[in-house]
Amino acid sequence: MSDPPDEELLCAYQAGDTQAFEMLLFRYRRPLFNFLLRSARDRERAEELYQDVWMRVIERCDEFRGDAKFSTWLYTIARNHCVDHQRKMVFRRHASLDATGPGSARSLGERVPNPGPSTDRLAMRRTLQRRIAEAVEELPEDQREVFLMRQVQGLAFKEIAEVVGVSANTVKSRMRYALERLQNGLSDLEEHVREVEPQKHEL
Repeated sequence: MSDPPDEELLCAYQAGDTQAFEMLLFRYRRPLFNFLLRSARDRERAEELYQDVWMRVIERCDEFRGDAKFSTWLYTIARNHCVDHQRKMVFRRHASLDATGPGSARSLGERVPNPGPSTDRLAMRRTLQRRIAEAVEELPEDQREVFLMRQVQGLAFKEIAEVVGVSANTVKSRMRYALERLQNGLSDLEEHVREVEPQKHEL
């Protein structure tokens, strides 16, 4: 038998099944944490946000009526919590998506496949990693948000629209503008990109 859908697990938790909630925690541990980390840009802060989001899920689980997918409902709570958190910050952190160091998350650029042992290709790869990360970081916030939800989280346009609170056409427009900006910003690297042949959805 296939695993029960998210909505069924939440209903089971509403009825008192704590194991169902544990399954949801396990299922969304990595994608939700990565989503929060992209916003917080700090692992410790992302952990705090992660705990807060699940506390809100617990507090509001009775509000879930199945009108939307559980994932949409969850990411809406997470996004709203991130927005609230950012508004409370005195100074906004501008850590690069390509930041590395102890405990740092895998950067956006590092999702490009390993080039192998060639020194030239390794240097080229590092250049691509840095340039891609910088280009994504420079996107307008609304476009960057949609781009990361689509390319990193793998959410459908309709689901992103529900999370962000705009129409699906608006989401598609933001994605299109984001891709155009990235293409223009990285146009000088076209030859390198063709050589390394990045995989679809690897960003």
